[in-house]
Amino acid sequence: MLTAVPPRVESLASSGIQSIPEEYVRSKEELANNNGDVFEQEKSNEGPQVPTIDLRDIIVDSEDKVVRRRRYCHDELIKAATEWGVMHLVNHGIPDDVINRVKAAGESFFNLPFEEKEKYANDLQAGSGNVQGYGSKLANNAGGQLEWEDYFFHSIFPEDKLDFSIWPKTPEDYIQATQEYSRLLRGLATKIFSVLSIGLGLEEDRLEKEVGGMEELILQMKINYYPKCPQPELALGVEAHTDVSSLTFIFHNMVPGLQLFYQGKWVTAKCVPNSIIMHIGDTLEILSNGKYKSILHRGLVNKEKVRISWAVFCEPPKEKILLKPLPETVSETQPARFPPRTFAQHIKQKLFRMNEEEEITPQVDKSS
Repeated sequence: MLTAVPPRVESLASSGIQSIPEEYVRSKEELANNNGDVFEQEKSNEGPQVPTIDLRDIIVDSEDKVVRRRRYCHDELIKAATEWGVMHLVNHGIPDDVINRVKAAGESFFNLPFEEKEKYANDLQAGSGNVQGYGSKLANNAGGQLEWEDYFFHSIFPEDKLDFSIWPKTPEDYIQATQEYSRLLRGLATKIFSVLSIGLGLEEDRLEKEVGGMEELILQMKINYYPKCPQPELALGVEAHTDVSSLTFIFHNMVPGLQLFYQGKWVTAKCVPNSIIMHIGDTLEILSNGKYKSILHRGLVNKEKVRISWAVFCEPPKEKILLKPLPETVSETQPARFPPRTFAQHIKQKLFRMNEEEEITPQVDKSS
């Protein structure tokens, strides 16, 4: 049985409605600690704060392995990955002008008329499972609740695995800017994998090899578009989840909305200028046997400003690699916490559900 296609959230928001449709209203449990004013929550300095990590030392390349390994012994990054599983990265080596071009291209796409955006619509509603393209959330729970979000989703690296036919042709800079960003981000990911490998006592290239290496690790970008919401205290832009990826990198238009579930409470992330937010995903949590944390997070919406975020998921090949705790992370006192599974099996467990007819409804990965 096919799921009915919801209206684009942007069209709902621009229609002048004063209250949101019932299918967007969340339960009290899901809305805990959401008072509807994310700007007020973002200003608060009370309680724990998402760590900010300066990457100035690790972005400098060196052919000397000893020098490089010493630079990659980044205690603050490893501590943040262990305690939080999320952090703001500053001095990350990706020029501001590249990020600004990607932002401008994405914003220009979402500013196109609806009929132009619909030319890039994915066909999830047809049951094909093709998530690439322009879309809105399909219901994946018994109550049929939806997220207050539209999105554009597609693979961006490596180039030989890309389908450029579904990339926006307007604006003209979209493809060039996104490709430049993906190339630079892929290099940053290699450095992060090196630091995290050393943090586990492994050779610096170990984790990257375990998730597919330069040839097989796939980078998928999801531009999340959160329109203004007349009742933000009742809705969620993205429901609570962890990312299935190995790493997720996010930047946004400096409108707050990301919340992390840390030490039993929801913490609103600050807007840190010129930073990229990085999440540890389930894949690295599994490989590290739980040392690195894949943190539960969600996205809030607001009445005042549109929020846009650009999330890139670094995902291993679906079937070629068996995800399980690395032998070096397992001992008698620290037994394996996760059963072996392929990435495809993990996705099915996390992102698919069975409905009453025992059909599978696909969902795209999420991030706020």
